[in-house]
Amino acid sequence: MTGEPDGPEDRLRRFATIWSRAVFPITSTSLTRPELEQQLLPLARRLSDALKARTFDAAAGQAVGAALVAAHCTDPEALSRSLDCVDAYLVLYCGEDGPQEALRTRSARLQHAMAAGFAGALRERTLAEQEAIYQAALNARSTVAEALHASEARFRAVFEGAAIGIGIADLEGNILQVNGALLRMFGGSEQGVRGRKVPEWTHPEDAPQVWRLYEELVRGEREHYHVEKAFYRPDGTALWTNLTVSLLRDADGRPQYQLALMEDTTERRLLNLRLRYEATHDALTGLPNRTLFFERLEKAVSAGNDQRFGLCYLDLDGFKTINDSLGHAAGDRLLVEVADRLQSCATAPGEMVARLGGDEFVALTTGPDTEREVDALADRIMNALVTPVRIDGRELTVRGSIGIVEGPAGERGPAEVLRSADITMYRAKSAGGNRFELADPEADARAITRHGLTTALPAALDRGEFFIEYQPLVHLGDGSVHGAEALVRWLHPQHGVLGPDRFIPLAEHTGLIVPLGRWVLEQSVRQARQWQERHADSGPLRINVNLSPCQLTHPGLVQDTVDILEREGLDAEALCLEVTESALIGADDDLLKPLRRLAEMGVDIALDDFGTGYSNLANLRRLPVSILKLDRSFTQGMQQFPADPVDLKIVEGIVSLAHSLDLAVTVEGVETGAQAEQLRILGCDTAQGWYYARPGPPERLHELALVDATG
Repeated sequence: MTGEPDGPEDRLRRFATIWSRAVFPITSTSLTRPELEQQLLPLARRLSDALKARTFDAAAGQAVGAALVAAHCTDPEALSRSLDCVDAYLVLYCGEDGPQEALRTRSARLQHAMAAGFAGALRERTLAEQEAIYQAALNARSTVAEALHASEARFRAVFEGAAIGIGIADLEGNILQVNGALLRMFGGSEQGVRGRKVPEWTHPEDAPQVWRLYEELVRGEREHYHVEKAFYRPDGTALWTNLTVSLLRDADGRPQYQLALMEDTTERRLLNLRLRYEATHDALTGLPNRTLFFERLEKAVSAGNDQRFGLCYLDLDGFKTINDSLGHAAGDRLLVEVADRLQSCATAPGEMVARLGGDEFVALTTGPDTEREVDALADRIMNALVTPVRIDGRELTVRGSIGIVEGPAGERGPAEVLRSADITMYRAKSAGGNRFELADPEADARAITRHGLTTALPAALDRGEFFIEYQPLVHLGDGSVHGAEALVRWLHPQHGVLGPDRFIPLAEHTGLIVPLGRWVLEQSVRQARQWQERHADSGPLRINVNLSPCQLTHPGLVQDTVDILEREGLDAEALCLEVTESALIGADDDLLKPLRRLAEMGVDIALDDFGTGYSNLANLRRLPVSILKLDRSFTQGMQQFPADPVDLKIVEGIVSLAHSLDLAVTVEGVETGAQAEQLRILGCDTAQGWYYARPGPPERLHELALVDATG
């Protein structure tokens, strides 16, 4: 036995055990350690569920942090130890089946949420305590008044025995009496406290209303007020308090004294500041995180008064390769070094650097002249990355792509600015990386449109927004319609009819090309069968359907094709699948196997866009193709008379080679009769292009076939 937990529940209990052992020694509770473990077990389960949830839910981490306060784990060290346990053991015991990097990122975000929840619960508890103190203050005021009138001894008992600081002063601000608790707050020197008047206890961080409230009280216009106030101790350190000041009146109701009740909140404030820092700074690099950066960016873009801002969005080039080859520990050390270098680039007033996550950083500059400053900042960042980083004896070259957005404040929101910078950064990366680009509104609009189309694709297929047009394939020998190529279109609700060049690359990128391609194949085969049924006397029409590289590698390609042909009742010989030459360059036997199986069934395989892929012509012998489709670039040189002799020689050579290998030749892009005649003379078998017909509805295709048959 290894001693490790056997199942998820055992691992979860082990995590709860470790957690309880860490926090039990510093928890103010009457529970035993096993009883505390039972309290922590549901919290551990909630963290485990949040770690493995499909979408991140900060509320789960916040609830766990709040529950720690409810379980009396209120010592700052208890939070620190809890966060350490989550960081070290949550992924280990509760996330062993998932992607470790994503789980660790999720764990870090849960820790931040726990800290925020802990701080919020502690704040609510503090507010409750303040209310209790306020009520105690009112009670103390009443008790003091009664003691002054009834019994000095009773007053002394309350005054000296109170756990909070109490001081009495006259309406001129002369301090008359202070109790021991207040003296201890100020270092124990009664002379140092009583030797100063109340108005002298100012502090630079006093809220504007503090002294206004004081003046109203000593004038008798206010009975009491409650504020958070800082004082200087004799040694110069700051004392933060919850201060309640009440007015004491004489038996006739005239203002006579002021009573101050103070609770020392210095340690609590320091804890809140620490929690605030942890919630707004990246744990790995110490840089401001996304939360704090958005706060600063929102202020920058809404500054107004002729202010401007400049933003550099940096993404490291090839960082995933470093993580995959050297490990995440080396990647983390690289990120720390990059963060230090970026920090040294943004030291001027109005500049800041933050880490958004992963290997993405941002640098912000503000002021009236950011048009020049943001370019200089980007230059400094690029220069800072030039020097290699040495990690474990290796010198790693660091490069980055930067997107720059600059403009006047008040015109765009922070989310729009960051989106533009992100788009621009990816434009720099697409251009080769190791460079920076300036934001271009037109490029942003195109990228946003592409994104919108990408997100709309799945629903578009479900809503039936796609349709197919058919372009005839004409036999060059007798001019008869040989078949048609199926060309898919998208009837977009906002953008109108979109050609395949607008959405096929997006479908391939998202994987939707597989169900979309299956739909096109099914619709096209069904249409071909309808042609045969309605116009059997004019001869069968073949259907050509394009296959993308993603479809070629899909394991269900052959079976899907067989099922569709059998379901629609179409012979395999009536179907031709077109595959681009570039998709088959260097193809191994595994990739060619499904095409060979389809070819053995009788399905024709056409090599589309032939002549553009720089492939070895000898590879044609091993490809299961029966048709070559010459790219339209070969027909462009035949538009003028006389035709380009070089193009003629190339086409003649390809046709001769194809026919020697028993391959038919189809030519795309035929637009004139001269082109068609020249291609016929060169021996090409079939052609398609606007000279014959543009892509259109299926009915028009068979009308052309009938015209050819009767002509």
